[in-house]
Amino acid sequence: MTNIAFIGLGIMGAPMSVHLQRGGFAVTGYDLSPHAADRLVEAGGRAAGSLAEAVAEADVVAIMVPDSPDVEAVLSGPQGVLALVRPGTLIIDFSSIRPDVTQALAAQVQAAGCRLLDAPVSGGQPGAEQAILSIMVGGRPDDFEAARPIFDLVGRTIVLVGPNGAGQTVKAANQLIVAANIEALAEALVFLEAYGVDLAAAVEVLGGGLAGSAVLNQKAAKMTSRDFQPGFRIDLHHKDMGIVQAAARQAGLALPLGSLVAQLVAAVKAQGDGQLDHSALFRGVQRLCGLPTAD
Repeated sequence: MTNIAFIGLGIMGAPMSVHLQRGGFAVTGYDLSPHAADRLVEAGGRAAGSLAEAVAEADVVAIMVPDSPDVEAVLSGPQGVLALVRPGTLIIDFSSIRPDVTQALAAQVQAAGCRLLDAPVSGGQPGAEQAILSIMVGGRPDDFEAARPIFDLVGRTIVLVGPNGAGQTVKAANQLIVAANIEALAEALVFLEAYGVDLAAAVEVLGGGLAGSAVLNQKAAKMTSRDFQPGFRIDLHHKDMGIVQAAARQAGLALPLGSLVAQLVAAVKAQGDGQLDHSALFRGVQRLCGLPTAD
């Protein structure tokens, strides 16, 4: 039985670790929050009191933490994974971070005699809970095949998109598309409400045409019901749009819509909604229109 150390047991990591434990792996979880591992323990996994304890017997180390500095600290800090694991250990980074950081970390991982896959995911909390995430993987084909049984337990659409860093680049593109779609949906629903249209009927017919999308299917109900409990927080999407902007500048690209959407996400965060679901872009549109928000 393969031993997996799962580092980061938040909204996404906790259900993913549970799926792996129930799928036949022996999972040891570690998180800075003392109760984050409760679901994993209930499923038969173990909770570690330290990073060193978590990775002590690990064949695979899975990481799901918020941002580039967090991944760097987990992997290459003074008491990081690379100083603790055996050569040959496979490291799967499910986090969404900068592509250039992933490429630099891949060199460090290789120098330590280990293997790295960047494997950011899309699908939010519902996708993690239902094990239907889309996983965009960067790394070596043989490492990808070795990790396939793990990916199959947490995702449904799983694609090797290139070498290390490619997974993060595709995830950045994903976040650009998602943010633009959420903003468009928010504006459309504010527009429809202003004219007194039956929103349920409107969403149904829009979903059957070219305007239909996963964003409409998952986020329209949250906007119309004003339920902004986080499946994916504004704070994290703000971070991801920063990744898009930085990578575009590095490549000498102009992304005008991306720049506008990044500013709209930043505005909603600045207005205090960073901990809400990214469907709370709807609240930003309401404010721009001088409409009251449900606080």
